[in-house]
Amino acid sequence: MKNIILLFLITTISFKCFADEGMWLPQLLATLNEKEMKKMGMKINARDIYNINKSSLKDAIVSLGGFCTAEVISDQGLILTNHHCGFDAIQNHSSLENNYIKNGFWAYEKKQELTNPNLFVSFIINIEEVTSATLKGVTTMMNDKERQALIEKNIQQLKNLYKKENWQDIIVRPFFEGNKYYLFVTETYKDVRLVGAPPSAVGNFGKDTDNWTWPRHTGDFSMFRIYADKNNKPAAYSPDNVPYTPKRSLKISLKGVKEGDFTMVFGFPGRTNEYLSSRAVKQIMEVNDPAKINIRHHALAIMKDFMIKDESIKIQYAAKYATIENGHKKWKGEVLGLKKSEAVDKKNNYEKIFTERIQKNEEWKTKYQNVLPELRNAYDSIESYSRARDYFNEIVPKIEIFSISGELSGLTTAYEKGNSEYEKKKAELIQKLEETFKEYNKAVDIKLFESLIELYINDQKKEFISKYLSDKLSFYQGDISKLSEEIYSTTGFTSFEKIKTILTESPETAIGLLKSDIAFMMYEDMVKTYKSAVSPKINEFQPLITRLQRNYMQALLEVFKEKRFYPDANGTMRVTYGNVKGYEPRDAVKYDFYTYSDGILEKYKPGDYEFDLPQDLLKLYKSKDYGMYGVNGKLPVCFIASNHTTGGNSGSPALDAYGNLIGLNFDRVWEGTMSDINYDPKICRNIMVDIRYILFIVDKYAGAKNLIKEMNILH
Repeated sequence: MKNIILLFLITTISFKCFADEGMWLPQLLATLNEKEMKKMGMKINARDIYNINKSSLKDAIVSLGGFCTAEVISDQGLILTNHHCGFDAIQNHSSLENNYIKNGFWAYEKKQELTNPNLFVSFIINIEEVTSATLKGVTTMMNDKERQALIEKNIQQLKNLYKKENWQDIIVRPFFEGNKYYLFVTETYKDVRLVGAPPSAVGNFGKDTDNWTWPRHTGDFSMFRIYADKNNKPAAYSPDNVPYTPKRSLKISLKGVKEGDFTMVFGFPGRTNEYLSSRAVKQIMEVNDPAKINIRHHALAIMKDFMIKDESIKIQYAAKYATIENGHKKWKGEVLGLKKSEAVDKKNNYEKIFTERIQKNEEWKTKYQNVLPELRNAYDSIESYSRARDYFNEIVPKIEIFSISGELSGLTTAYEKGNSEYEKKKAELIQKLEETFKEYNKAVDIKLFESLIELYINDQKKEFISKYLSDKLSFYQGDISKLSEEIYSTTGFTSFEKIKTILTESPETAIGLLKSDIAFMMYEDMVKTYKSAVSPKINEFQPLITRLQRNYMQALLEVFKEKRFYPDANGTMRVTYGNVKGYEPRDAVKYDFYTYSDGILEKYKPGDYEFDLPQDLLKLYKSKDYGMYGVNGKLPVCFIASNHTTGGNSGSPALDAYGNLIGLNFDRVWEGTMSDINYDPKICRNIMVDIRYILFIVDKYAGAKNLIKEMNILH
């Protein structure tokens, strides 16, 4: 009897979907989540969140560039997102003369707004399940290639038959590892202009030190505007375009939140893996994450040293550094969180219960008894190759003469297809490389080469290392600095002008010069080595793992019918909800749920790379001139809640119980970054900028009252 009770308790704990956990499809909220959401404090209905017959909250939420989320906050197409989401646009418009990264940018009139040729936003019009149509004719007897070919054919037929407007697009995505499929109707607007961005001392206050941590005092926001043609339809950039009139814009509440309040985050989370096996989680925690952390640690140290000493390099490498650092710190937190939450042990418990259940059911036993043993064997087989893949993918792109070689390799391929293909590719490449070299510094690249190639040589099995590189290094008796001196003094890939000169030659001569360049030859041999020693094994085991994971997911859905399953994030629209609350990451440490501008002054360090402040802003803080955005003499800055978020949720709106905008999601606490793999309600928290702090910066600091007037602010 005791054993039965114990098994019941383990089952209940292991497979309970915590109220805070999950990234839910908005069209299913009414059936799966509405009762729970209302019990937690929500005051609106599921149809107010997602409705295809009239405007709903979904109509104010957009995917920004396919990598972040933004929300419409005025009836003139003004959208709000994170500073780090808009950073590439801000950087592209910056120079030493107009340093918008350092000083910020504000358009006080629409004619001052800046165009961004490659930036777009996509609205979701409708979502439908199309599993039956997508999997029509698919059988268990098919191999993966046959299965995928039929699925793609079915999807194309769906797209051809589906009724839509000519300016709309159709996207079909797999869910639950390909066990279900959903169709999304989208509208994409390609004229998106920069409207406002605070200085980096606000938008990235705390930089490396505060990234992925709590308490936080970062005003991580920027503003753009969507433009449309005269009929309010999507159009490429034109001076004749007009501000987009939305179906819905968010109302903004100045009420703030208190502990326990309901919150909801609406956006486009990128990727999670909540249903991995214990062996997969163990490999991530002990092999893959540590490999990537080590490489990025070395790259960041070099870049930071140069950026601190030289303002122009700081501008050049700001976006690259931020991208590399973001992953580096995230993976460190992920490993910490997986260990602290005993994720592998939890997965082992899940699998024990799973195995016990299928052993008691002959049908399940026949179908699923081998899936976990086969998954374990597959992960064991792929482990060393998976690590080699991480080393190749992390090291080669960070050495820029190699990433440039990769671009030029595409030109050699085009040459083999004929002169017209060559000339077309050359024109595209010249344009792309011109932008690349604006963010390139030879001295930085030399140091990156010396540091990362040392890791490439010393931390891998011999069969994974380029022979051309090994032979060159042997000639210099292992002295990497002498090798780098030869490479960087002879290669033509350290200057845009040098490459342009090569490309002015006849196609035959130009290709000959490229192929004989030392950087190109080394890059090509590294790629060749990877393709011969690593890729075949990855290609052998990864499809097997994909198939087994699909079968395992199917088994979980079938065996644990009492559990509400949410699909892993895959870049599609989701809703997550929770409550405002602090957390206790470790013994004797307890974090509150709010931060205030007092904390900014406590962190302030004049002239510091991370914690400096503009003097005008400092005066506002010290004088407590907060306007209507302060509360009892204090200015709210950031808060945390138990919403289950991930990358892609950056820029997502934080909404209150009534669906009003109260904040802007931008990060997670460091101890909870493992929520992509193992959500733990005790320590997983998302971090949001309080909307009152955003409006304070726009209004009191920037004086952009033109933007304040556009918004529907509830006082």
